[in-house]
Amino acid sequence: MRRTRGPSPEVATEMMFDGKGRAMRLLPWTNDFGAPCWLSTTNPDSRISRMADELEAAMIASAEEVLAEAKELLAESAVGEQELRFAGTRLAESLGDTLRIAASRGGRLEGAG
Repeated sequence: MRRTRGPSPEVATEMMFDGKGRAMRLLPWTNDFGAPCWLSTTNPDSRISRMADELEAAMIASAEEVLAEAKELLAESAVGEQELRFAGTRLAESLGDTLRIAASRGGRLEGAG
């Protein structure tokens, strides 16, 4: 299991289904080739589900920190190109993570309905 950093892979928007037609959960990490990982389980308390929940919470907390720091940086009157580029890169990473979490949670809501 690998958490992608750098340019975010495309967020999977189409749901995957297991052999019984149940919607699978999009996990917050990718495989070694950058492809999405999916979980087939009806148990939201499974070990991997809990691990994914914990990682999603950490990703959201990280995104909140990145946003707060970027706002501070942008409020300064003189900021260098390197600092702006770094902040923009981190913001893009955080947005990609957040969109992946939203897609995963949205897919689970659709599957429950």
